[in-house]
Amino acid sequence: MNDSQTWYIVKRSVGNCEILPSDKLGDDNLEIIEQWGPFSSQEEAIARRVGLIRAGKCQPV
Repeated sequence: MNDSQTWYIVKRSVGNCEILPSDKLGDDNLEIIEQWGPFSSQEEAIARRVGLIRAGKCQPV
């Protein structure tokens, strides 16, 4: 795994939040309505996504 990889949480138009690496962020831009990040690790992004789900900002995938 590349240590310089960053991770983002993106909210799709249907309300689901997904975790994407920075190199995949450019795909499907039209469906992304909100975005959080960058996060330094996938684990940190997962923890933040759990918080967003609990806060009602995202639906689980």
